[in-house]
Formats: sequence, C-alpha cells, structure tokens
Amino acid sequence: MSAAGAAPPVVCLLGPTASGKSAAAMAAAARHPIEIVSLDSAQVYRGMDIGTAKPTPEERAAVPHHLLDIIDPVQSYSAAQFAAEALVAIAGIRARGKIPLVVGGTLLYYRALTEGLHDLPQADPAVRERLEAEAAKAGWLAMHARLAALDPDTARRLQPKDAQRIQRALEIIEISGKTMTELIRVEKTKASDTPAFLPIAMEPADRAWLHARIAARFDQMLEQGLVAEVERLYRRRAGGPDAGLGVLHPDLPSIRCVGYRQVWSHLGGEISPVQMREQGVAATRQLAKRQLPWLRSMPELVRIACDAPDATARALAEIDKALRSRPPRTA
Repeated sequence: MSAAGAAPPVVCLLGPTASGKSAAAMAAAARHPIEIVSLDSAQVYRGMDIGTAKPTPEERAAVPHHLLDIIDPVQSYSAAQFAAEALVAIAGIRARGKIPLVVGGTLLYYRALTEGLHDLPQADPAVRERLEAEAAKAGWLAMHARLAALDPDTARRLQPKDAQRIQRALEIIEISGKTMTELIRVEKTKASDTPAFLPIAMEPADRAWLHARIAARFDQMLEQGLVAEVERLYRRRAGGPDAGLGVLHPDLPSIRCVGYRQVWSHLGGEISPVQMREQGVAATRQLAKRQLPWLRSMPELVRIACDAPDATARALAEIDKALRSRPPRTA
C-alpha cells in the first residue's frame, strides 16, 4: 500500500474569495494540530497583506502558515512552482507529526498540486496577433463559442469576456493540435510519497450574499490602510523614489491583483476614490465569478453552503471526518 493509502488525505478547503475559508481553517486548527498551506496566488507576495486578506500576525503566531511572503512583487510565480513547494511543505508538516490543511481559492494551483500540469506550448506572437484581429471583427463572444466547440471543458471554466484566457486556449489548439484539457496531465499512478487529496468547497447558495460580503470586506480593507499599502508599492514605479528596490508597473501579475490594480490607477490620477472603490468591488466580484465555474466542474468536491448559518460547523464536521483516524486536539 502506498503512503497515500496509509495516511488520511490532505484536506483542501477551497472556495471563492470572501467565502469564509480562513475562518473555518482557523476554527479547525483549534481542534487539530494543523499547519496551513496557502493556496493563494496573491498571498505569495511580500508587502501585500491587506489587499490579499493575508492572515494577521496573531493568526500566524497561533497557527503555522506556509507559502506566504515568499517572493517580491517584482518577481513571477507559477502554478508549477507552487505545486513543487506545496508538496515539500506538506511532507515537512507530516514529518513533524502535524496535519496539513491547504486553504485558498487559486484553483489553477489546486489543479497543479493534485493533478500536475503538462508543459504548455510557448506563446506564438503571429498566432496571437491573428486571433486578436479575428476577435476584433467577430467579438470575444464568438471566439468563446469557437473554443466551446473545440474544448468544451476549458470553455465552461471561462467567462465569454475573459479575452486573455480564451485567446490562450485557442492559441494552444493552433500551435499543438491539442486542447488545453488534453494537455493537462492527470497522473494515473502517483508516486508513493504523493498524498491523496480531499477537496471541500465553501460555495454560496445565494450569489447576493457573496456580493455583500465582498463589498463589506473591500471597505474594511480600505479602512485598514489598503491605499497606504499600495502607495508603498507605487513608490517603486519607474522614476519613483523607491524604484531602486525593483521597478513595479501595472502589467506585473502582482499589481494586476484585484484591489491593487484599482488603487494603483487611483494613485496615478486615472480614477477618483469613489471609482476606485466601485471598480475594486466589481473586480473582486468578477474574480469570484471566475472561481465558481472551476468549482462546479469538480465532481469530487464535498460542497458546503458558505452562506448557511452553520457553514463553519459543517466545514469542521467534514474536516473531522477526513481526519477521523486522529482524534481532535483538546485544550
């Protein structure tokens, strides 16, 4: 029997932004000797704390967290890097006799961790330019329909207005002759030291509930000093007083993170404070809207209505069930 068969699965607490994952994870850590592995592509950046809803210093002191603050905002980070580093973190947690809990909403990272990813073909500027020209004539809705005919699984995960990802998926088909779905490698036989995974998803039954949570949390971030946090990053722009620390610009993945992009535009005089808030909330809603189709495409999920009054209790019950070979920790 493999190690994966001998040990409880690694529980992964998934869900869209603002669905209550972190609160449920901290509650679970009060019952079990848990260390948390962050599944969040924005929380990897140092100096980006408020806008990424990073765990507080008090929470990090109470429960060890992994894969936070590992790169500078000027650097890039990939799903493949995450998968490799997360597996190392999980192995280390188990070696210490503790329980890993993977928590977050970056579902591409989840897929890389649990299934692995094929190397996708590099971008072809000529193909990309032609696809952009076709989209300019036909519209991205028509391009999405084309993708749906060629690669329905990928199309279901993408919104018709998600031009960048639609273009990339069509580009991959033209370059490789295969769909992105075909190029995502599902490892049929995992290595003996690769763990099994149990995904639990916190999803809203009422989308309006999530929208209200998103707006309230964005307002809280503004009150906590999000603008000042982004202003420290803005000082590192080309010609800025802190550019020597590494030049940041709005095309970097870090600055494209929801909230940061809108505050950056405000600091540049492009939008007013009211527009910054409105666009930040709207962008966060769009992020959640993109996350939900990924979750709906995963039949293996244990699903919990995060807008239910007892959502945290339900999540704890599912985590307890997954870890039933180990009794809950007592005070």
